[in-house]
Amino acid sequence: MNASKSADSAHNTAQVISKALPYIQRFAGKTVVVKYGGNAMVDEGLQASFARDIVLMKAVGLNPVVVHGGGPQIGALLERLNIDSNFVDGMRVTDSRTMDVVEMVLGATVNKQIVNLISSAGGKAFGITGKDGQFIRAKKLVVTHKTAAMSVPEIVDIGHVGEVESIDKAVIDMLVDGGFIPVIAPIGVGANGESYNINADLVAGKMAEVLGAEKLILLTNVAGLLDQQGQTLTGLSAERVDQLIADGVVHGGMLPKIRCALDAVKAGVPNAHIIDGRVDHAVMLEIFTDEGVGTLISNQSHSHTERC
Repeated sequence: MNASKSADSAHNTAQVISKALPYIQRFAGKTVVVKYGGNAMVDEGLQASFARDIVLMKAVGLNPVVVHGGGPQIGALLERLNIDSNFVDGMRVTDSRTMDVVEMVLGATVNKQIVNLISSAGGKAFGITGKDGQFIRAKKLVVTHKTAAMSVPEIVDIGHVGEVESIDKAVIDMLVDGGFIPVIAPIGVGANGESYNINADLVAGKMAEVLGAEKLILLTNVAGLLDQQGQTLTGLSAERVDQLIADGVVHGGMLPKIRCALDAVKAGVPNAHIIDGRVDHAVMLEIFTDEGVGTLISNQSHSHTERC
């Protein structure tokens, strides 16, 4: 690289950092809950960029809290163990044997991999499940199923699948105050000590609400919420999202994620972001740039360029 190109590169880097400054100043001391999953979790390059983004956030004064999934990894181990995977409305039926695998994969393998990624990038990560200190209390998720031929819906037992009953924020506060980045596996504990597998998006949403987070960020394998022309919708108010759901624009696999983000915003989280985890440094781009890489849902109306 000649001197001129080197100077241009340095100048571009300086401009990028300078443009990020207002965001760094605004969010210093704020909590950001990030749900980590999808392609960003299995592609080595994206894993490294995610970890660097999280470490950078902590270094400039934000308090990132990571909640992770692990569905594909769970499915792969179940297959190797010759245990069938069954789903009801997109939720894994979790009997006792499957729950053992879920705890092994989420609480040990995946959780520690993420901790190691963040540590390798220079951060201090601390991995826990919701069973540690019983800080995520859960109850059995009741699922109902109804067809046109049925006069009343039937209750479907999907085993050890739960929903969040309460979160003890003191556990996370202790880790954050100690300079750690919490990495949380979405396993809850019931009243009698039983384990529950909980959807990671739901745990992240509840975590953002309980911690009084400034932002909830959900990584996905799509560009965000798309309109009927395939364009990414952003700068959405809660009222606008409700209308999009009613109009059928939000449907399929995106609907639960949008509902999770919407519930968090309605519960007081200022901003929820559904971003494209296939993009290198997606988290940093969403937080520290005007353009962003996904859909922003806010408790007030924003234009596309006003992503704070």
